[in-house]
Amino acid sequence: MERRLAAILAADVVGYSRLMGADEAGTLTALKAHRSEFIDPKFAEHKGRIVKLMGDGALVEFSSVVDAVECAVAVQRGMAERNAGVPDDARIVLRIGVNLGDVIIEGDDIYGDGVNVAARLQEIAETGGVCLSGTVHDHVKGKVDLTFEDTGEQHVKNIADPVRVYRVVIAGGMTDQMAENTHELTLPDKPSIAVLPFANMSGDPEQEYFSDGITEDIITELSRFRSLFVIARNSSFTFKGQAVDVTEVSRKLGVQYVVEGSVRKAGNRVRVTAQLVEATSGNHIWAERWDRELEDVFAVQDDLVKTIVSTVGGRIDVVGKARAVRKSEAHLRAYDFYLRGAAAEDCNTKEDYQRARQYLERAIELDPGLAMAHHHLSLVNFLEWMAHWVDDRDKAFADAMDAEITAVGIDDTDSRIHCQLGMLHHYSRAFDEAGQDFRMAIRLNPNDFQAMALYGNYLTAVGNPEDAIDQFDKAMRLNPLEPSWVRWLRGAACFTAKRYDEAIADLRSIRRPFNEVRGWLAASYAGAGQLDEARATLEEFLRVAEEDMAVFPGHKLAAWETYWHGAMEYQNEADFEHLYDALRKAGLED
Repeated sequence: MERRLAAILAADVVGYSRLMGADEAGTLTALKAHRSEFIDPKFAEHKGRIVKLMGDGALVEFSSVVDAVECAVAVQRGMAERNAGVPDDARIVLRIGVNLGDVIIEGDDIYGDGVNVAARLQEIAETGGVCLSGTVHDHVKGKVDLTFEDTGEQHVKNIADPVRVYRVVIAGGMTDQMAENTHELTLPDKPSIAVLPFANMSGDPEQEYFSDGITEDIITELSRFRSLFVIARNSSFTFKGQAVDVTEVSRKLGVQYVVEGSVRKAGNRVRVTAQLVEATSGNHIWAERWDRELEDVFAVQDDLVKTIVSTVGGRIDVVGKARAVRKSEAHLRAYDFYLRGAAAEDCNTKEDYQRARQYLERAIELDPGLAMAHHHLSLVNFLEWMAHWVDDRDKAFADAMDAEITAVGIDDTDSRIHCQLGMLHHYSRAFDEAGQDFRMAIRLNPNDFQAMALYGNYLTAVGNPEDAIDQFDKAMRLNPLEPSWVRWLRGAACFTAKRYDEAIADLRSIRRPFNEVRGWLAASYAGAGQLDEARATLEEFLRVAEEDMAVFPGHKLAAWETYWHGAMEYQNEADFEHLYDALRKAGLED
């Protein structure tokens, strides 16, 4: 068996089935022309060997990873130029993934994980875009005149380990406008601040969970103060592991101040350093270092928060009763297990949820009064219920509710607990209780972006989509680099409000849409009278749904309801009928 290291480029035509269904002869003629006149010559120009051509894709091998990346970008730039003036519904547009890995040679063909990862990267690339594996990025960084966006670790189908994925920012390409937030964000009318992820200086990558946990705690505590505007964790953590220019952070997030720091944990001692920078000018306001016994880490957090608030806010608000911190050895060990569990939960796989459960149950065993351990155990149960990863879903949901009720009984001043309780009440259709929970969460923490967004989803469900849209806009200002689920929920609100063009714009702006987005987009197209687009999008939604769940007998209304129970959150029958009428127009059968 012959093996070699190779750079693999996988390319695929976006929406090929739709194009063929609309105009088979025209699509084949256009694709053939693109290949013979441009694409294949570009592969040859960059010393690529075409391994195979499929009906709508290609697999190309390169001996140089730089050649592979430069070829991918040249192809996408050239295709953008060739598509200029061509109607949107007739364009031949590609997605491309590039990986570097060990491949197995058999005749002229190649196999192995190196090829499979390239194919999966192609699948998650956006329309007209290029995705690279972390290995490729590390090899070409500094060798090509390109800009890359780190999108984090991605779990891809049939690949055991997560893959670090980078997006190439293609100047002149179709997705250039999505490279970053280029619009200027107006500074809020009160001191605004972003806390960047504290660096793990322990020399042990396994301690990453601890420095991340310290950062998240600081963000949460700062967010309680009404005199501050605090950027959400999701946006702050996009800068994790990067050498950042604080003025660039200020521009992207629209904040006046930035907190940076590091954590070194060794044995029973911890060193925390922090500095506050006026990011708009680059001036350092203060810096501090704490060397303490581990049991004093909570006091360090409190000291840091108070210093920041008094410095940039001018005063310390009264935000409810002080957090009670017990400093026993059992509590510290429980806190450590809680941080490990929360970190595992963030990985979002079935195995990681099981690992998170073990950590959180151990934390609760050591300290039954640790509210956040109960809260995260509720989240794990809820997420497993959402993903259909449990045999008894009713029990999983009931366990999630029990754990969150326990958490709120221990600490009724934490917005995250009230927010999760609101979501559980929402999904159980206890709408009055859900509204009370969400409003309490926002009162406790006016900077809680997630509470604002989920409250917006609640407002959509109870028939108030216009106010929901305003709520989503407030949430997205707190989280300028907002996760795609917020844009999805805003799109659903716009559909409900019959603002179809705005719904389509929101849903199409999601770079790597999860399948539920396609369902709402199909309904929105139908509402706007764009029935060809509605039918094609719904067909793709149902295809992916059947592939993912493997339980649907056909294109039935039950497929939508079973695959995404979130469609069943509406309180009013008229909103259900509005949704299903649009889906029927898109071709969904009863």
